Amino acid sequence: MTELTVDEIKRILPHRFPMLLVDRVTEMVPGERLTALKAVTVNEPWYQELDDKAPEEAYHYPSVLLAESWCQSAGVLAAWENPNPDVLSGQVMLFGGVSDVEYLHPVRPGDVLEHRVTLSRSFGDTLIFEGESLVGEQVVLRVSRVTMAMRPASELTGGAPGEQS
Repeated sequence: MTELTVDEIKRILPHRFPMLLVDRVTEMVPGERLTALKAVTVNEPWYQELDDKAPEEAYHYPSVLLAESWCQSAGVLAAWENPNPDVLSGQVMLFGGVSDVEYLHPVRPGDVLEHRVTLSRSFGDTLIFEGESLVGEQVVLRVSRVTMAMRPASELTGGAPGEQS
């Protein structure tokens, strides 16, 4: 079982503020499963344009960011053995697709998301994940399938490793 702080997560994922949406990994069994946390706060950029008269629904955490946060948690599990926050060289993690995502309840500032990710299948450099996100005991997101693939950066840039085209 492995725990990771945000500094360690930044050594695995290329994401940075404001798009690093994983605060801590509380449990990880490499090649099997991961549990991660994301604290939602009213100080996040997506809330900055809301005025004092905004309705409660305006503060619901954007569903696309909820899914992104879950996928970043899956990315930590995917890249754990070969981390590469520099996407211009080495193996680059690519998001392949998502299917059957259910948004079950709104998430609000003050909530702490617990993402549960399971690696359900692995085909060489292609990985398939499933899982859910909870706030307390309540499931707020269910993910049936997310596909990620690892590819050499040189195949994506059309040049030598580290070379931009």
